[in-house]
Parts: sequence; structure tokens; C-alpha cells
Amino acid sequence: MDPVAVSVKNLTLRYKTTLAIDDISFEVAGGELFGFIGPDGAGKTSLFRILTTLLVPTQGACQVEGLDVVKDYRQIRNICGYMPGKFSLYQDLTVEENLSFFATIFGTTIAENYDLIKDIYAQIEPFKKRKAGKLSGGMKQKLALSCALIHKPQILFLDEPTTGVDAVSRREFWEMLKRLRDGGITILVSTPYMDEAEKCDRVALMQAGKIMKINTPAEIIKDYPHALLSVRAGDVYPLMKELMKYPGTHRADTFGQSVHLSFKKGEIQPAELQKHLSTKGHTNVEIEEITASIEDCFMDLMTIN
Repeated sequence: MDPVAVSVKNLTLRYKTTLAIDDISFEVAGGELFGFIGPDGAGKTSLFRILTTLLVPTQGACQVEGLDVVKDYRQIRNICGYMPGKFSLYQDLTVEENLSFFATIFGTTIAENYDLIKDIYAQIEPFKKRKAGKLSGGMKQKLALSCALIHKPQILFLDEPTTGVDAVSRREFWEMLKRLRDGGITILVSTPYMDEAEKCDRVALMQAGKIMKINTPAEIIKDYPHALLSVRAGDVYPLMKELMKYPGTHRADTFGQSVHLSFKKGEIQPAELQKHLSTKGHTNVEIEEITASIEDCFMDLMTIN
């Protein structure tokens, strides 16, 4: 097994009366692509700020590559790359000037570590004289990642790097992360997008400062305990309300134009459900048995917790 790159034990963070992180523990192995999945307010950003030495925890122990986040903060800053959720580069500097600035801070040059960033930077190099503030969302994302990598870090912390970015750029970004992981860099990434969970080696599902579950995406889906149907009809919201009242319903959640209906126990009876919905005035009803997604699993864990 690869050595532990990140170790967190009984970590708690309070902002005055707000409990942002609630007694969480986990480990990330070296060379792992580890995802933190959860909505805004789950505690993902606060966690990353602690691990990158920008916040001091209220209690608990955290180590990054064997270094304590409080005592050894200078060493940690030298071996980590951090891409915050909000674009935080200098918008009045050009692409090239931003990258040179960050390289200089860490005592290196673009040329020295160009091989590490070339696959990413090559896509924005034609615009190297353009000011960062004039870049598109996807290009800003690539520049920020290049700046986080230019000093050849051992570990990357990426806080919601694909939020607000178009679908094509999101896909390209995850392909870059996989190449970096394959090159030996440990990556911790947070995202509110449930579909991105399946791109990680392991994920932690977070809500309200707690970790509800940690495992591989495949194992989390495998552990989903309920029978599950996808139900479609004319109007999704009246359909959802009706399904929430249906006998044996565990959850009824909208997924686009369909409702995912899970049952507490017993065998599912699509024919009976179809007949029931027809008697309630729902037309063009389509019912399909489906396999749970990460989002289904997340919603179920919220019910438990």
C-alpha cells in the first residue's frame, strides 16, 4: 500500500457559533485521486483551508506528507499546490506574467518545470500575452492549475475547480487530473457535482461538516440498499408529490424530467404503480428499474443521517 499522504484525526472547526467541520477522520494514500463530494456548506472549503495551512483547526490532528499543519506550515506550503474555488490570480497580469510570478515565489522558473505543465499550458500558451481577467472560464481554470503546479508539488488541493465551467472544459480538466495522478501526484479535489465522484479513486460524501461515507464510487453504489425505479410522466412535480405518498416509498427525488423512487422493503411492482398513477390522472407514464447513482446514494445517506 502507498504511504499515507494526508492524515486527519478527529478534526473539528468552529467559526464562533457555527460548527463548520464536525469531528471527521480520514486518510488519503500517496498517488490517490481523492474526492470530497457535497453541496455548499458541507465543509469542503474549510477542510482544504486547514490542510493548506490557511486556517488553524479548533481541535484534532492533521498531517500532510507527515508534516503537522500547524507546526510545520512553512514546509507544507512548499510541497503543496492549492487552487481555491474562486479564481484568485492577478487579473491585470498576463497569462505568462502570472505563471512567472508563481514560479519565482517558489524559487523556480517556467522552463525548469515546463514538462510538468506542458499538456495543460500548451492549450493557453497562444494567449500568453492576454490578461488573466480577459480569459474564459475554462482558460482561467487551466492557468490556475498551471500556477498551482509550477513548483512541482507533491500534493494538489483543488477546491471546486470545475464550478461554473462548461461541460467540455470539465471533461478536459478531469482528463488532466488523471494524467497528473498517473504521474505520481496526490490529488485532493472537492466538487458539488455528483457525477464527478465516479472519476475519483475514492470519495468522501460530506454534509453539514460531517463525512457520511468514504469508499470507492463502485463500492458506494454497490452498498445502496433499496430497490430503485425511474418514473416519468407529464409534469414532474405533481408526479413527485404523488410518489411520496405511495405505500412503501422511501424517497422520491427529481432527476431532470424523471423521479427516482426508492422503496423501504419488499419487491417492487411496476405494474401496480403504473395502474395507481393512471387512476390519479397521470398520463404517458414510463417506469424503469435502474441502478443507483452516486447522487441516489448521497440522498439516501442524508435520510439516514
